[in-house]
Amino acid sequence: MECMTHLTVEGALEYISGICFKTGPPSRVGVELEWFPRDARHPEHLPDRSRVLRAFADAADLPLSGTLTMEPGGQWELSSAPADSVRELIAVTDRDLTLLRRSAAEAGLELVGMGREHGHPPSRLVDHPRYVAMEHFFDRDNGSGRVMMCSTASIQVNLDAGTEHDGPEDFRRRWRLAHRLSPVLTAVFCRSDRPAVWAAIDPGRTVAPPLDSPDPRSAYAQYALDAKLMCVQRADDGPWTAPAGLTFREWIKTGALEPGEDRAPTLEDLTYHLTTLFPPVRPRGHLELRVLDALPGDLWRVPTALVTALFHDAQAAEDAWAALELTPIRKAAAACFDAALSALERMDVPASLTAEVARYAEEDLP
Repeated sequence: MECMTHLTVEGALEYISGICFKTGPPSRVGVELEWFPRDARHPEHLPDRSRVLRAFADAADLPLSGTLTMEPGGQWELSSAPADSVRELIAVTDRDLTLLRRSAAEAGLELVGMGREHGHPPSRLVDHPRYVAMEHFFDRDNGSGRVMMCSTASIQVNLDAGTEHDGPEDFRRRWRLAHRLSPVLTAVFCRSDRPAVWAAIDPGRTVAPPLDSPDPRSAYAQYALDAKLMCVQRADDGPWTAPAGLTFREWIKTGALEPGEDRAPTLEDLTYHLTTLFPPVRPRGHLELRVLDALPGDLWRVPTALVTALFHDAQAAEDAWAALELTPIRKAAAACFDAALSALERMDVPASLTAEVARYAEEDLP
């Protein structure tokens, strides 16, 4: 597949289907945390771009277990390596955050967790051609794309896809559970209008693919090809902007981007296109749950523990399915917390973590 010079629709569908769900016994968990770096004395003011970039450069040199990157609006994103347990994940991420917070403080900054920052227009700090092209793409519709890029932050919990076999670890079942759980996670952990911002941008890349298909691989592959092209990597210094309205499927069929730019897509183009899709649950071999607001302090540990418990414990997964039939949504959420707390008692987690989850269930359910 890597050697093909011309990508066909059939080949593209086969490739996406082959990489979007990598199956095996699910055991690992990861987390991605986004933070706004803000002046410690005047958090209502945006720090100078140069100051944020200098502080980020210093932080990026730290001996972190995870990976530190910068989002378009200057948000710092810490992405953990996959861990074999939630205990291990939280321990290594806590160590990384201690280093990051100390480094930020030395620059007079603090790392603020919130889903949406208000009070000033969205301002892009990162000039990478990807983000310039993204901004151009979203500006064709409305201003929500800029807000999403520059003024929102999230928590993302990552889980193994599951197995090929029927049962609680079946990747199809875990895929459906992740989507069924998403509205509950949004209701419980989103404290801002970030979900509304995301809902206002291109639905062809932000809504869920069809969930009634018996073959999630095929459904997601079709969804990906029908998404509009957002940006195109170019080897020269030219912009990465893409023609308005062109889907990846259409690009394959026409073999051209613009009149006079006859260029058929490559496998590398397709791989990059997949990184520009932002559904609530994104299959990238593993499952990325993308519906959570960034939260203040160390509250990120609560949704991380909750989601891990509901997916790593077979009884909790079954209880979650039953809980999600309940109405109103607060009742479903409370039942999901009960299932997760029972699972955490059976798992190798610190008692303090279980207590954090229980405290949130008691005090912070909306």
